[in-house]
Amino acid sequence: MKQKNLYILIIMSILSFFGCGGAKAPAYPTDTLTLRDGTQLTITFFAHASLSLRVGEDYSIYVDPVSEYADYARLPKADLVLITHQHSDHFDRAAVDELTTRHSEILCSRIVAEGFEMDCHTMRPGSVATPHEGIRIEAVTACNTTEGHLQFHPREREDCGYLLTIGGSRIYIAGDTEPTPELLALKEIDIAFLPVNQPYTMTVGQAVEAVKAIRPAIFYPYHYGQVEEKTDLDRLAAELAGVTEVRIRPME
Repeated sequence: MKQKNLYILIIMSILSFFGCGGAKAPAYPTDTLTLRDGTQLTITFFAHASLSLRVGEDYSIYVDPVSEYADYARLPKADLVLITHQHSDHFDRAAVDELTTRHSEILCSRIVAEGFEMDCHTMRPGSVATPHEGIRIEAVTACNTTEGHLQFHPREREDCGYLLTIGGSRIYIAGDTEPTPELLALKEIDIAFLPVNQPYTMTVGQAVEAVKAIRPAIFYPYHYGQVEEKTDLDRLAAELAGVTEVRIRPME
């Protein structure tokens, strides 16, 4: 009996050590980078086009949150939410409601603002917002440019990508787009997230073209998977060897 009790105590100690049954936040892949002014930026990768940026210790930005990709109820509340457009793999009202408080700010594309009763700041391509001291956000055109694909993300709908300037660094989160003139004209990009899946966004060749044009220091392919045509990430990395640092993270 004493030996049995000892086993029970050991098992309980192990479970306690690992937090079994506790309310710890779920773990997702992260990268921590140092911005130009020395601020720490932690990027958390949820899935597809959903990610978060934590600036320093106390400012959380969520991009295109969708409930099926993360347990947002157990994550830090949002100071800022960015929504690129209204497609269900980018905009989920339930996820936004779960993340936000009365102090949160929401920046969203025109169609999201018009189609849903939500307190958000409407962003059109070219719009600029400064939601927090030291943070500047510019909306960049996000649309298809290839014949036969124009209906997926038409230019006239004014979907947005976002160019964030934080801590002196420029972070481009493209949304659903092909290489538009606005995208190809971007300069001095430190970190770029470009979508790579067909038929809705970029081919591998288009992504290579875009990266060679804007020359980010770090390139994260995102918004891949969930379609029949598998993105050739190995080819993408090989064709950009020597051009930029390609960081492939689990974003299917």
